Amino acid sequence: MGVGARLSLQPMTADFVPVILEALEAAARPEVEVVTDDVSTFIRGAEDDVVAYLLDAISAAAQSGAHVVAHVHLSRGCPGEVACAVDDAILRRPVTLSPLPPSHHAASAHWALYPLDDGDADGPGDHMAGILAAIEHARGLGVVTGSEHFVTRLDGDLADVLAAVAQGWLLVGQRVRHVVSHATISLGSPSASAAGAR
Repeated sequence: MGVGARLSLQPMTADFVPVILEALEAAARPEVEVVTDDVSTFIRGAEDDVVAYLLDAISAAAQSGAHVVAHVHLSRGCPGEVACAVDDAILRRPVTLSPLPPSHHAASAHWALYPLDDGDADGPGDHMAGILAAIEHARGLGVVTGSEHFVTRLDGDLADVLAAVAQGWLLVGQRVRHVVSHATISLGSPSASAAGAR
């Protein structure tokens, strides 16, 4: 059905290769397909499993103590490589994520959500309605700390930030056949430490 993610981990350390490889290995689970190339890591599985994998991989990278940036790209629905003959009742089914355990890693993120809503015979799609509903949902989780150019700012435990990103993605997926979400997540940033020390 086209459920999956792409993850790019960027540890700010000269010894970045083992940090990335060990993080991906630490997150491994049999129910998730993982394929890594020279650009990013592809993750496919059920929504719950994909999000749990992301939490484990990013948390493991953060354990290195380095400033880590993770680029997370979630896609659900009918991307180009999947035929779109799937019934709406299946594509738009409600999905509830299992609660994510706290990671104990403070995270900051820039989050963007893209409902790929082409509309229908009655007119164009209202993509902003889904985006605004997802932001309000994230606001209710207590992680929205602002709005910046083209993104919503999220701050909190990594698990809470990922939950907000994933739950917004799934919320919009109940209305739109193909939904993409992107988050750039920063952990252990020296800039954040300096700002907190002021």
